[in-house]
Amino acid sequence: MTTHPSPTSARPLDVQGSERAGHPETRGIDLVPADEREGRPRQLFAVWAAPNVSYLSLAVGATLILMGLTLPQAIAVILVGNLLWIFTGIVAASGPAAGTSGSVVSRAFYGVRGNKIVLVLTGWLIAAAYLALNWSAASVAGIGLAKRMGLPDSPVVNATVICLIAAATLLIAIYGYATIVRLYSALSILLTVVFVVVTGYVLAETDWSYAPAEPLRGAALAATLGIGFTIVASTPLSYSNSPDLARYLPRDSSPVAVAGWTACGAYLPSVVFTSVGALAATRLDMTDPQAALESILPGWFVPVFVIAVVVNTMTNNGMTAYSAGLSIQSVGVRLARIPAVLIIGVLGTAMTLYAILVWDFLTGVNTMLQLVVVVTGPAMAVAVTDLVMRRNRYNGADLLEQEQGGPFWYHRGVHWSGVLALVAGGLTSLMWVTTSFWTGPIAAAMGDFDLAIPSGMAVAAAVYGASARLLRTVPRS
Repeated sequence: MTTHPSPTSARPLDVQGSERAGHPETRGIDLVPADEREGRPRQLFAVWAAPNVSYLSLAVGATLILMGLTLPQAIAVILVGNLLWIFTGIVAASGPAAGTSGSVVSRAFYGVRGNKIVLVLTGWLIAAAYLALNWSAASVAGIGLAKRMGLPDSPVVNATVICLIAAATLLIAIYGYATIVRLYSALSILLTVVFVVVTGYVLAETDWSYAPAEPLRGAALAATLGIGFTIVASTPLSYSNSPDLARYLPRDSSPVAVAGWTACGAYLPSVVFTSVGALAATRLDMTDPQAALESILPGWFVPVFVIAVVVNTMTNNGMTAYSAGLSIQSVGVRLARIPAVLIIGVLGTAMTLYAILVWDFLTGVNTMLQLVVVVTGPAMAVAVTDLVMRRNRYNGADLLEQEQGGPFWYHRGVHWSGVLALVAGGLTSLMWVTTSFWTGPIAAAMGDFDLAIPSGMAVAAAVYGASARLLRTVPRS
């Protein structure tokens, strides 16, 4: 019987094991051996805190005030919307159980072949869109810093800034898990210090008696609260890759600890800095968040703030690119992990170059965050439902088997319970979503009330649970 090292005897990840901090990670989606599974769940706190000490959070918080909410209403939406990080944490618990990536664990939900189709959408296209969204924010900040340094305002300079930020980010993804764990522990502290300083200046400018010129009431208020919730909650729902950052932990790691440290590491900074964005919007013109914040900061601190924005984006996108590279392998593309990372990076960079030329930043952020939940919400619901039904009993060797007739082959390689649940949840969510260019018919009939997330997730979970039990495709534990 294989034994696993206990958390109490684990040595630091950067001094033992083939995947060490400061060295490119060569392992892809293959099973992590027991003797290389080290560390403790609490290290996940810093891994998730670093990318969520975020400039994008400031922009989202400001959006809530710009939409017409009062400060207490905006804070309430922030507190409730970020609770969905709990789902990110729950899904992370499958990493130590399976010892492989989340893009492989999802074969249990969709089947070997069905999973490939889902990953093209969730692991490639949406991942690339998030890369572009975050790189756009960092690039705007970086381009502004380049101008301060006296560089000309030209497409060549702008493109160079974008490509440099993308290249530095991809280095994080290439060096992989052990480097992320060690690097993010330090960066979470440094980024927190910088953003706390920014918070101090914001608090000094906050209008604590702020009230919208035309307070929202009735159906208009309900509609705005629904849209705000969707925007805030869309971020935690996008991180179904959380098993990737936990798969190197020992198999006997506490699922509750893995889920708790993951969720808390993301929830706390997300709540704090999204709230700071809302506070800033009570007095500052946050239609241009960077310019507004720079206007209240001392001149010497502005470059520090801009660099922090860029570094934060690199930490966020480093995780996204890391997982997207694993997804490419899971689909069946015969590439090593590092070339796979470079492919998704090139796609994201191309989308960023386009976004900088075409999009208004805040409009682009809000529209994307509202639309992606049509897919990410139901997908997260399916993952959590499967984990609960199986009681997190995943076998990595079985999941990696792709031969016909294997444990997760189901019917011709497709687990129809998962596929139908994802489609049903997505269609339901689409009927309830409200964006600047699409409002679902049910949402329109309800006065533009956006219930895209709860409706889509509830339907997906119900369809998956009922059909899997009916077809007996998920064993009763």
